[in-house]
Amino acid sequence: MKPARAALSTALAAALAVALAAPEGAAAQALPQPGSPDPETPRVLPIHDSVWLEELTWLEVRDLMSAGHRTVLIPTGGIEQNGPWLALGKHSIILRATMDALARELGDALVAPVVDFVPEGDIEPPSGHMRYPGTVSVTQETFRALLTDIARSMKAHGFEHVILLGDSGGNQDGMAAVATALTEEWRGSGTDIAHIPEYYDNPRWNAWLAEQGIREEMEGLHDDVRHSSLMMLVDTAYVRAGPRMQAGLFHINGVELAPVERTLDLARRLAAYQAGVTAAAIRSRLGGVGR
Repeated sequence: MKPARAALSTALAAALAVALAAPEGAAAQALPQPGSPDPETPRVLPIHDSVWLEELTWLEVRDLMSAGHRTVLIPTGGIEQNGPWLALGKHSIILRATMDALARELGDALVAPVVDFVPEGDIEPPSGHMRYPGTVSVTQETFRALLTDIARSMKAHGFEHVILLGDSGGNQDGMAAVATALTEEWRGSGTDIAHIPEYYDNPRWNAWLAEQGIREEMEGLHDDVRHSSLMMLVDTAYVRAGPRMQAGLFHINGVELAPVERTLDLARRLAAYQAGVTAAAIRSRLGGVGR
């Protein structure tokens, strides 16, 4: 290559390198930091139809709160042994149905992720549900500390009403203790907290089922029509509906669970009834909640 042409090629190559590098550098400077986006970033998509925090984007939660969704539900479930055909996550699964119904009944509420890890018995040596494979237990101290940190997180984001609800009996005392402690801690802050024991009113829900014609003869299993039907509302596989129908076992406490659609209709009406009663208790406890 002649010297003049070689020099020209070198100059062109250098110019091209600069041209390609400049936009890349400028773009790198303009990009936000992944962990620190601008809090005022505009939302360009419609808000996803969900009341669950983990199913929403932070932009959607921000805009829902700005529009008045200032109540947050913190549900507690559990991972424990249940009837021989029920998934271990019975209580947490049921909350997927009941909390959705409750949040929509209130109209201004979102739902925090279900707290799956709750006291289920001593770990060593195992007691209570911990005697059965798959159960997960934590101490009362751990449970209360976890609930406290979750509630404080919700307060930090600007929620004005923090509601604790539990689908299992062993969760009630811990939730009540956390609500009492944080009520004192938050006094005058503009954020309140309450444990709502009315959600866990099993005699009331069973009485409603009796009014619908459901008559159970208890078989000594950790299972009943109420729990099975609400689990089915989320997914019939959680109660092993298909295999049980094939084996002639799709019943509980003398009540047939087939046809499936009939039981699902019962569960929808039960979830709506439970949501209405619980929402009324929340509104009574904390004035201004709901629409």
